[in-house]
Amino acid sequence: MYEQEQIKPYGTEGTKREQVEQMFDNIAHSYDTLNHTLSFGVDRLWRNNAIGFLLKNRKSTDSVLDIATGTGDFAILAFQKLHPQHIVGIDISEGMMQIGREKVAKLGLSDRITFQNEDCAALSYPDSSFDAVISAFALRNFQNLDECLKEMHRVMKEDGHLSVVDLCTPVSFPMKQFFFIYKKVVMPILGKLLSKDKTAYSYLPETMDAVPQAERMQSIIEQAGFHNVNFRRLAFGMCILYTAEK
Repeated sequence: MYEQEQIKPYGTEGTKREQVEQMFDNIAHSYDTLNHTLSFGVDRLWRNNAIGFLLKNRKSTDSVLDIATGTGDFAILAFQKLHPQHIVGIDISEGMMQIGREKVAKLGLSDRITFQNEDCAALSYPDSSFDAVISAFALRNFQNLDECLKEMHRVMKEDGHLSVVDLCTPVSFPMKQFFFIYKKVVMPILGKLLSKDKTAYSYLPETMDAVPQAERMQSIIEQAGFHNVNFRRLAFGMCILYTAEK
């Protein structure tokens, strides 16, 4: 068990999965505003980097699975850039996905981007269902990281690609020192003010410290069955892009 798997938003009662679902349902109404505010809008660029890997390494991508899709921003970006036949966004939070469905409906894409309530550790899709699997800012929230990665590998086609972007802890001066203050003071205060959930944005920085990062996460992804696993630090080390092939 990895350290972040033991960290729960609301204490000891209930599983991590149950508490994470409750947390994201609670903050769904303010999640987009918070995400963009807390990252100074750079989260959009990080997602673009993840899609850029697929554009560079694939001739075509007809089917995409977006793990922990949240409010659907990554799924929408993937559709706009990759032009697949179909994208499925999965999440355990109905509150978050409902906002995603509303966004997609406004864009007239409800027949191309769909949302389903799925547990990443036990996906309902057959083997080799998707050309690409993507995910943004979700690894630290999984109750069972190994099982989730194995399931991503299972549902991916033989020539498929994985592209995952996640927050991390900077390791170099001065960003390391700046980010320590930011996540311990600024993030919880802004999160509490904007989301009305005083716990959520204390939980998120805590899991950022605990989740395996860089070479260690690279090794974990390899153990799930992927090959050509690489990582690249973005934004002075605040974010890491993990890429892999099946």
